[in-house]
Amino acid sequence: MPEDIALRFSRQEYADRLKKTRSAMAAAGIDLLILSDPSNMAWLTGYDGWSFYVHQAVVVGPDGDPIWFGRGQDVNGAKRTVYMSIDNLVGYEDHYVQSMERHPMEVLCAEIVTRGWARGTVGVEMDNYYFSAKAFATLQTGLPNVRFQDATALVNWQRAVKSPQELDYMRKAARIVESQMKRIFEIAEPGVRKCDLIAEIYDAGLRGTDGHGGDYAAIVPLVGAGVDGSAPHLTWDDSPLRDNEGVFFEIAGCYHRYHCPLTRTVHFGEPPELFRRAEAAVQEGMALGLEQAKAGNTCEDVALTFFAELRRHGFEKNNRTGYPIGLSYPPDWGERTMSFRAGDLTVLQPGMTFHFMTGLWQADWGIAMTESIVIGENGPECLADVPRELVVKHAAGPTVQVADMPPPDTSKQRPQA
Repeated sequence: MPEDIALRFSRQEYADRLKKTRSAMAAAGIDLLILSDPSNMAWLTGYDGWSFYVHQAVVVGPDGDPIWFGRGQDVNGAKRTVYMSIDNLVGYEDHYVQSMERHPMEVLCAEIVTRGWARGTVGVEMDNYYFSAKAFATLQTGLPNVRFQDATALVNWQRAVKSPQELDYMRKAARIVESQMKRIFEIAEPGVRKCDLIAEIYDAGLRGTDGHGGDYAAIVPLVGAGVDGSAPHLTWDDSPLRDNEGVFFEIAGCYHRYHCPLTRTVHFGEPPELFRRAEAAVQEGMALGLEQAKAGNTCEDVALTFFAELRRHGFEKNNRTGYPIGLSYPPDWGERTMSFRAGDLTVLQPGMTFHFMTGLWQADWGIAMTESIVIGENGPECLADVPRELVVKHAAGPTVQVADMPPPDTSKQRPQA
């Protein structure tokens, strides 16, 4: 590894991650692991590049450092970001890219055969955005003497408890999302085009804060205004925000690929009584749910407590209310393992990180105030310090006033997980 490459984690941390992964492989009876999820690739090796639109992988063999495999022109990117030596970087020629006559996995099969690994059980991430049916079929043809086994989420689960360095990056991401929310509260008002407000969100997110520049988030800003607020995953257009409607913003600060998602809702003009009732339900439900978000409890404990409080207020939420977060690439900042939902009996551990997604999406409106949290022994740490109240903006002549929003509590101590 060239001396001028600044790894984002120590060599020891990468070694610990590899050891955990091999232990999980052994427990699952897997001899060789082929990873296509760029988040898992980055977690194990440090690789960071926008190359996941072509076939690539990290291969964990029975011993030694992992193998990075990808497009030939991306080998230099691997040299600049991974800790392994050049001997562990394998590139394929460009005529394999998006070809109908040949497939990059043919090259990977030949590499596996050359290294003497074409035997035993090979784990692949079957249910993964980046691993295609053609890739799997090519591996089956090229490695006829191995038994394939689904290893979806095997590495994701090893990422569940964050290291001190990972939490440091997530806290920096939290400072960034605080800055983004501040920009929203300052600028959002009736007449502002949604696309212009999104440009401001991106500006604040990429400029960062406290000397730390931001990274691109794995999900674009999600915006639901008025009736569109009934849908959780719409984006934006060039239409203006309007008076007498609510709008939620689900965004994330991102630092070194580590995310801190956050959602807040703004209402222009006095909110209707139903909106205020929903705010109270979400606020009180979240407060009670956060009390359950501590080591030793389960994901279900958090979910059932929150759902029960919603029902007490006359609301139902028929989707999960939280998921793990951390290192990620598009199209998702979740880690795709456990969830805050009924029936998930995963035991919470210190250092796990979640987006407590308390959004309510009704027939023709929506409201959301969420938190990204770190599980602690006695309770969670809320990563971002942004008032959780509904932000109400009343027009006053040519200006807009922010009402019902206390100033940030900058004196609040953020406990360590």
